[in-house]
Amino acid sequence: MQIGVNKLELEDLAKIIFENNTIEISEESIEKVKKSFDFLVSFSTDKIIYGINTGFGPMAQYRIEDSERKQLQLNLIRSHCSGSGKAISEIHSKAVLISRLNTLKLGYSGIHPSAIELMKNMINQEIYPVIYEHGGVGASGDLVQLAHVALALIGEGEVWNKGVIYKAKKCFEKKNLKPLDIHIREGLAIMNGTSAMTGIGIVNLIQAKKLANLSIVLSSMINELLGAYEDHFSLELNSVKLHKGQIDVASKMKKILDDSSMIKHRYEHLYNGKLTQEVFEEKVQEYYSIRCVPQILGAIIDTISTCEEIVINELNSANDNPIIDVATQNVYHGGNFHGDYVALEMDKLKLAITKLSMLMERQLNYLLNDKLNAKLAPFINLGKLGFNFGIQGIQFTATSTVAENQTLSTSSYIHSIPNNNDNQDIVSMGANAALIASKVIENTFEVCSIELIAVLQAIDSLKIQDKLSSFNKDFYNEARAIIPAIIEDKPTFELLRTVKDFLKQKEFNL
Repeated sequence: MQIGVNKLELEDLAKIIFENNTIEISEESIEKVKKSFDFLVSFSTDKIIYGINTGFGPMAQYRIEDSERKQLQLNLIRSHCSGSGKAISEIHSKAVLISRLNTLKLGYSGIHPSAIELMKNMINQEIYPVIYEHGGVGASGDLVQLAHVALALIGEGEVWNKGVIYKAKKCFEKKNLKPLDIHIREGLAIMNGTSAMTGIGIVNLIQAKKLANLSIVLSSMINELLGAYEDHFSLELNSVKLHKGQIDVASKMKKILDDSSMIKHRYEHLYNGKLTQEVFEEKVQEYYSIRCVPQILGAIIDTISTCEEIVINELNSANDNPIIDVATQNVYHGGNFHGDYVALEMDKLKLAITKLSMLMERQLNYLLNDKLNAKLAPFINLGKLGFNFGIQGIQFTATSTVAENQTLSTSSYIHSIPNNNDNQDIVSMGANAALIASKVIENTFEVCSIELIAVLQAIDSLKIQDKLSSFNKDFYNEARAIIPAIIEDKPTFELLRTVKDFLKQKEFNL
């Protein structure tokens, strides 16, 4: 896949990140980078330019001699490799590297073309910097996280390669890669941007969209197995509320359930004038977790859509400082490294996905509580009541996991703490926001796994496999091929991992 000519979109990134599509950088981009580098070299000869011949942050008032320029960049990289906590996942590190490459190839950073060439080769050979969770405040860029990227590029850090961590120098030698030489600004240009929070945010978005589709499918299956009325996901009802996400969810549910023989039509059951009893045996309207799916998931999907637009814009932007503008023959100092756009969207995303997990948990509770659904045995027990326990054990896991999501959903964006001798007096905490959103998403895949197990149990309990809509029957058969029915009591922790892996790989064409 060639990058550089057109704006990278989420679908492109999914192919590079998850399908290992190799990349090439357009000649146009390489030429822009070269012109930016050449201009900066000549322009900076007799001028004071931040990070070229000055110190950094509060120490920008100190002049740096020309003979010290290269060492200045190395000092910056090494001094800021102070990350702690766990290493972020290999897939997240890959996304961070892609994100940084994509902004540097725009030609506004004054780096040598060899930098983007090395980053491209690392991505194509599945070599990604080891980056740690803690360190970035997301204001003067993701300084600490991206310092670990820069350290790997100069051959001094650690790298991932196919699930194993190696010393960068050793891995480069094995793969015949030459570490990056510092020319004039490569340290600051690599470090001073929003690419860590953005890269992690890209992975979050891809997975969040997958969770939204899973929830539409599972909600449709629950509506079907319960014999719900069709009008709450009808286009007639939902189109009078002018939210794109709500209409989209209703349309997808209608498509999934189009040939269902179990969904009830209100006209046939309640509008025919034949009901004379004072108290109706069946509910006239379903519980909110069944009936209000388009409204709840619609808001979540619209939030994901807005988040995608903003994060993709950030990915395709020049977000370091200063900006080297060849067109105007000038260098502009400012704050494009500030991560507020991504930080705020990651906070919104984790709120949305937490609400999605809450919907799943309520639907799960409805299936497990025989007094609510009046159709299934307690805890959808397929064994002997009282002697066997059904799937009540995994409900505890779902409940505690959703509770953790609720705790994690406190905003990172508003938790600015001044630092750097108050030079960075207001910060975004964007990397924290993106990483916490990632944890919420991982948790929600676990809750989704438990809900799927419950849905399959309920279908087996009611013996309606052959009555399902075509779409739901196909998914039921696919899932049942790897997820056995739970009849006898047995440990489920390994099964939960299997189901989670299955769902993270599953793609729906809705």
